Amino acid sequence: MSLIVQKFGGSSVSDAEGIKRVAKRVARTQAAGNEVVVVVSAMGDTTDELLDLAGQITASAPAREMDMLLSSGERISMSLLAMAINEEGATAQSFTGSQAGMITDAIHGKARIIDVSPHRIKTCIERGDIAIVAGFQGMTQDSNDVTTLGRGGSDTTAVALAAALDADVCEIYTDVDGVFTADPRVVPSAQKIDRISSEEMLELAASGAKILHLRCVEYARRFGVPLHVRSSFSTNEGTWVLPSPDDKIKIQEGEPLEQPIISGVAHDRSEAKVTILGVPDIPGKAAEIFGIVAGAHSNIDMIVQNVSTKGSGKTDISFTLPIVEGRDAIEALKAAQEQVGFENIDYDDQIGKLSLIGAGMRSNPGVSYKFFQALHDAGVNVDMISTSEIRISIVTHADLLDKAVRAVHAAFDLDGESNATIYGGTGR
Repeated sequence: MSLIVQKFGGSSVSDAEGIKRVAKRVARTQAAGNEVVVVVSAMGDTTDELLDLAGQITASAPAREMDMLLSSGERISMSLLAMAINEEGATAQSFTGSQAGMITDAIHGKARIIDVSPHRIKTCIERGDIAIVAGFQGMTQDSNDVTTLGRGGSDTTAVALAAALDADVCEIYTDVDGVFTADPRVVPSAQKIDRISSEEMLELAASGAKILHLRCVEYARRFGVPLHVRSSFSTNEGTWVLPSPDDKIKIQEGEPLEQPIISGVAHDRSEAKVTILGVPDIPGKAAEIFGIVAGAHSNIDMIVQNVSTKGSGKTDISFTLPIVEGRDAIEALKAAQEQVGFENIDYDDQIGKLSLIGAGMRSNPGVSYKFFQALHDAGVNVDMISTSEIRISIVTHADLLDKAVRAVHAAFDLDGESNATIYGGTGR
């Protein structure tokens, strides 16, 4: 008997028919002799609709009340799915994040998990029931307030439960057949990746690939949880994300023994670029700026500092961060302008990030040349560049991003002979 944690995104449970389809799959999984825990997101666009509704009431809702509001979407999904599973002849019980033992810090809207105590979940599956857990939410340790985990929260909930329960696998169900070499909505000829290392998946997720969230992959890698990304609309084998070199899947006869140089191309439209102009070119100022941004709970991605003009004594520092965190960061920086001594701030939310990822870059020269030549041939100008051992990222204007993705994907011969199947519409 295997213990399987299954996570279904909003597109999989977007309506009654979708919930019934998921219920049949979950019941079949248990009938095959497995213990099953299911994590669900809110139905379809429920979270966005709740955000819009709150916006009609106030422009500055208290963070605690927003968490109370937004966590209701997953509670609707969990209870409806439990009902549907019971209709299939199996027995299921639903649990909120707090009932499932998801303990978090007190940062509302983007809480982080500090402990998982799934006692009620264990009791549920030990008596032969299917446990349905509301994703994206938890409870503070001291005040027992409801919290939400922010972007990718349901994925993170699923992996955290899988780790705490010592599950055999965590299956992440979405509306495509797995992880692709690019977003098939932008590059229809993108190919499904059968197996990928957690190292490469981390870079893809950090670079904007929406199929898995960065926090989820980090958690899985840290606790050795195998991930299987697959479609809830088909029975096809998906993509296995391997948490360590020790977790190998048997190579089939005829498959290449060496992994490809490039795993995929990711892109991200959710970031903005901030440029701090006229920063005093003295030690400690960069630390001061980034300390202010960190104090606003904003996550910095790419950073570029220009070399100061000879004798000017000033420099410019540019960085990217999530658009949703931009306002708080800008307000914090403006409040500290006199203290830091910079001259001005530029803010640009019309940017896009493109990243090329592949562990094979380490041992193959010429990757950077081919990458930038493809961008040049496509007429794409580059504003910022960032690299790691297995990644090259650039920032360009948002209007050029799709063209850039297709050009780079083709340059590295990643296009397949047939188009990818998209069963839903969101990639989640």
